[in-house]
Amino acid sequence: QVQLVESGGGLVQPGGSLRLSCAASGSIFSIYAMGWYCQAPGKQRELVASIRWGDSTYYADSVKGRFTISRDNAKNTTYLQMNSLKPEDTAVYYCNADVVVRKGDIDYNYWGRGTQVTVSS
Repeated sequence: QVQLVESGGGLVQPGGSLRLSCAASGSIFSIYAMGWYCQAPGKQRELVASIRWGDSTYYADSVKGRFTISRDNAKNTTYLQMNSLKPEDTAVYYCNADVVVRKGDIDYNYWGRGTQVTVSS
C-alpha cells in the first residue's frame, strides 16, 4: 500500500505564504505524477497544480504566478509553495499521486487526507 501524508497547512494573513509538503511512502517503484487539489466548503475538489515525471507542470489559472509546485524524487515528496495568498485560497488541500508499486505494473492513484489552509485577517 501507498500512503500520502500532507503537512504545512495553517492560518495565514492575506498576502502571506505557506509551503505544503506531501510525502509518499510504502510500496513504491516509481511515481509518474504528483499534484495538489483544493476543496472549499460547498465546492467540488479541483486541481491546483501538478508535476509529472520529467518535471512538466500544470497550474490552475487562479494560482499562476503565485504558487509553485516542485518534487524531490529521492524523497518521493512534492511541495507547493503558496505566495500572495488570498482569502479565496481558503480550502482543504489534498495531495494526489499516480504510483507504480512494482516494475511492469500499471499506475494507481492515491490521495492524502488533506491539510487545511485558511487565509484570513
